[in-house]
Amino acid sequence: MLLIFLTTATALLALCITTDRPAGGSNVTTTRTDGSTREGCIDVTGGRVWFRIVGADRPGTPLLVLHGGPGATHDYLEPLAALAAERPVVFYDQLGCGNSDRPDDPALWTVERYVGEVGEVREALGLSRVHLLGQSWGGGLAAEYVLSAESGGIESLVLSAPLLDADRWVADQRANLAAFPDGTQEDIREAEASGNFDSPEYQDAMAAYYARHVCRMDPWPECLNRTFEKISLPVYLQMWGPSEFTCTGTLREFSVTGRLADVGVPVLFTCGEHDEASPATMAYFRSQVPGSELKVFNGASHEHHLEETDAYLATVREFLSRVDAAR
Repeated sequence: MLLIFLTTATALLALCITTDRPAGGSNVTTTRTDGSTREGCIDVTGGRVWFRIVGADRPGTPLLVLHGGPGATHDYLEPLAALAAERPVVFYDQLGCGNSDRPDDPALWTVERYVGEVGEVREALGLSRVHLLGQSWGGGLAAEYVLSAESGGIESLVLSAPLLDADRWVADQRANLAAFPDGTQEDIREAEASGNFDSPEYQDAMAAYYARHVCRMDPWPECLNRTFEKISLPVYLQMWGPSEFTCTGTLREFSVTGRLADVGVPVLFTCGEHDEASPATMAYFRSQVPGSELKVFNGASHEHHLEETDAYLATVREFLSRVDAAR
């Protein structure tokens, strides 16, 4: 989820607190077990990340979920836990985010380190064969991971409104913004020029933008609000920049567009009709991946998994089941 309200709200503290002896790999600490749900922390480069496995006792190939941001949390993706009827569903908060450690080291907030983190999580949890689902920035992370040299064992890739090309993302947001009243556009330009993202005018402008292109539900679901409450500004600012419409961070040259043909596993793209990740851009990315599929959810936006939960889950469930059956 490549989005954020730039406020001065205090982030919640990390929750990777050891309450039990390690279970699984030596770098895994279980902090809670409740039926088929398991929570804990994993040692990764730079600190510890929090994880939750729902349906840990299910027999199907696990689904590993990568949240967006950068700097968001797993919370807004919690409805995907319904897929645990068939398989384990693994959530985790990326380092610097949510319930995971939040080290004060900007050098950690790079694509390369987060790609390595995915591998560390898989190894620690024994996910030798896995389906991978990434939303927004998590989609770019998932694609970059699959294209890396040490990403074997990926059964399929679900890319929900993915950030796959920073320049194209910015161009889509600028095109979306051009459809708003001149006053809204000017409020955003002034905030970017002055750096005053706390101004009421900017907050109102972004609220209008988010209501059209991020989540069209009113009110927003509690799980999405929880993600915004926990958002990590240092990670977002370091990796992306001052706003949705300008990228100055470590992602400014990020693109996997020229390498998509090398993904080599079944791919499902999803987006909403009014998504920040526009249907036209998703159709282009689909054309670059032989045999890939695209589902556009009419009337929905970036959080189409929340706006059209039943249809989204049915689409993902059918895709994963079909891949499993083919294997």
